[in-house]
Amino acid sequence: MTYKGYAARIEYSDEDESFIGHIAGIRDVVGFHGNSVAELKAAFEEAVDDYLATCEKIGKAPQKPYSGKFMLRVTPEVHAHAATMAEARGLSLNAWAAEALMHYR
Repeated sequence: MTYKGYAARIEYSDEDESFIGHIAGIRDVVGFHGNSVAELKAAFEEAVDDYLATCEKIGKAPQKPYSGKFMLRVTPEVHAHAATMAEARGLSLNAWAAEALMHYR
């Protein structure tokens, strides 16, 4: 579930017999819950809107879920193989790796 660039992390609580969620990918803790998918979706969107409004009200920049950049450490052999595969396809290593990661969505 995504809304305004934010994604939800959702679990089911047997104890509460409801869905419990949090905005994923940010350090701030923002939770929501619902008893149905429709309720959960509405609560998630309300939580995101409230988070953004609260940040604006207190003059804090809202955290972005992900920047699109990350450091990846691999063995020299894996690095060499990936670079060779990228070159063979006429891609940069970054473009090749992004394409490879898209296969695991």
